[in-house]
Amino acid sequence: MSTATSAPTAPGGSRGALTELFLGGGRSRRIAWLFIGLMLLLSAVRIISGEQALTSSSTFAAALLLAVPIGLAALGGLFAERAGVVNIGLEGMMVLGTWGAGFAGYQWGWVAAIIGGAVFGAIGGLLHAVATVTFGVDHVVSGVAINILAEGVVRFLSELLYAGGAEGGGVTQSPALASRPPSFSLPVLSSGPDLLGDVERAQWFLVSDIAGLLRGLTSGVGVLTLLAVLLVPASYLLLWRTAFGLRLRSCGENPAAADTLGVPVYRMKYVAVVISGALAGLGGVALVFVANIYREGQTGGRGFIGLAALIFGNWRPGGLAAGAGLFGFADGLQLRSRGAVVALLLLIAILLLAVAFYQVGKRRLVQAVLAVVFAAGSLVAFLTIEELPEGIVSFTPHLITLLVLSLAAQRLRMPKADGLVYRRGEH
Repeated sequence: MSTATSAPTAPGGSRGALTELFLGGGRSRRIAWLFIGLMLLLSAVRIISGEQALTSSSTFAAALLLAVPIGLAALGGLFAERAGVVNIGLEGMMVLGTWGAGFAGYQWGWVAAIIGGAVFGAIGGLLHAVATVTFGVDHVVSGVAINILAEGVVRFLSELLYAGGAEGGGVTQSPALASRPPSFSLPVLSSGPDLLGDVERAQWFLVSDIAGLLRGLTSGVGVLTLLAVLLVPASYLLLWRTAFGLRLRSCGENPAAADTLGVPVYRMKYVAVVISGALAGLGGVALVFVANIYREGQTGGRGFIGLAALIFGNWRPGGLAAGAGLFGFADGLQLRSRGAVVALLLLIAILLLAVAFYQVGKRRLVQAVLAVVFAAGSLVAFLTIEELPEGIVSFTPHLITLLVLSLAAQRLRMPKADGLVYRRGEH
């Protein structure tokens, strides 16, 4: 099977594989120029607005920390949907992961928290697999049920085990973790002499901004953050460079054809959805590590944002990582500086003007005019608003989610059998 159906290796060997990790081949230069262009824009906006938090190392460090749970949830969704199972229940599996991490972590430490969160998330994935694969329940209905059920289960368990309030626990939170996970910094560059910090504080155009980015990504990085970063290329290699991955993806593209070729479709779907739940549970562990405690409502809808990052990334590991980074940056920025969020309006205005020029080149005058109008509105808002209301600022990541999905909707290609209930002999 693998000989007949596997895709040929991209030209350039490992280089082709690396570019395919992000956008599917042949676009490495475009990615590099896009990164440089975004950094130039951010640097220019920082200088014009005077908001140093836009590219500070603390903002990028917060963005990385906040992107990890979103990225892990998105990776979980990737495994399930590549096998043909829509996983709306990522939020509920994250909720189960937070409780499992809090319960195991306060008794046995941070290693047990990781295991406990993954196991509880995997149990949520198993329930979703039983409902969708075995009993043929609509995937969306099952996912919504998992989200509702998870909230009730963790409240029941908290009341059962923490109701006495021993060691700081209660019906809405666990006791503090017995130990905190270690963190690492890059020697010389991000710690010790801290050369990147010196360059960042010089506030040079572009150079200091890149130094802030590098310092934020290499200073005080936790164990789970390193694991999450490594899981992105590992997921790509597993799904696109192994026989297991080929069989799993075939279940999401054409399960009937895969079945005739001897692929155990039901088993592959089960494995994929359980892995999906475990990864979402790890996303919940990341939230517990930030607070050093489990609290009810800790996920805050990040499972749904992870699903949006998956869609933005076109169901590919590198793309969803970029989406998670974008949403993490928006979240981290609003936590660091409310004034910097206003500066984003200038960035949006510039990007919309670029979109307008692009639409003119494509002879789409209506879209170009709309882009100019919205660009003008963003520019006026930047010039007249000193500080956004707190409610709007805290909602920034969700607004970014809606904006990105609306712009990315035209280039998406989901697995062909994603969300379909498969029954052997009916297709």
